[in-house]
Amino acid sequence: MLSENLIRKLNEQVKHEFYSSNYYLAMASYCKELDLDGFANFFIVQAEEERFHAMKLFNFINEIGGRAIISGLDEPQNSFSSLEEVFHSSLKHEEFVTELINQLMDLAITEKNYATVSFLNWFVDEQVEEMAMMNSLLKRVRRIIGNDSAIYMMDDELAKRIFTPPVQ
Repeated sequence: MLSENLIRKLNEQVKHEFYSSNYYLAMASYCKELDLDGFANFFIVQAEEERFHAMKLFNFINEIGGRAIISGLDEPQNSFSSLEEVFHSSLKHEEFVTELINQLMDLAITEKNYATVSFLNWFVDEQVEEMAMMNSLLKRVRRIIGNDSAIYMMDDELAKRIFTPPVQ
């Protein structure tokens, strides 16, 4: 059984994951405005992935005897000055989410709720991947700034990204 504190923190994480989805949609919209549809696609897929994360938490809370609570979301940042800022912001956001997941894991360990620890291991691993991907993309964007051909090549590459839900 989940403690009230753990349920509350898991529900807060549901909210953060839905917020992340909206944040990435805002980034996609910025890229669309720049006519960079591949970059936009990357962030749309990222938004789908974040929604998947939220629903994974939602289902876990309900399956383990808690009740998922859906609350309102803050408006994400919608204005960006450059493609570099978009990726820098996405990396900083993933660092923030990683810290939230780590805090959840600390709480689950402290409460000796091993089902939640096991469940959260997936998120810990996922955040390692997210951080590595955003860090790599930011470095690449920084290298190609000012080279329109390279930007369009990367745009073509990112246009191929699709969301495939992981096998549960």
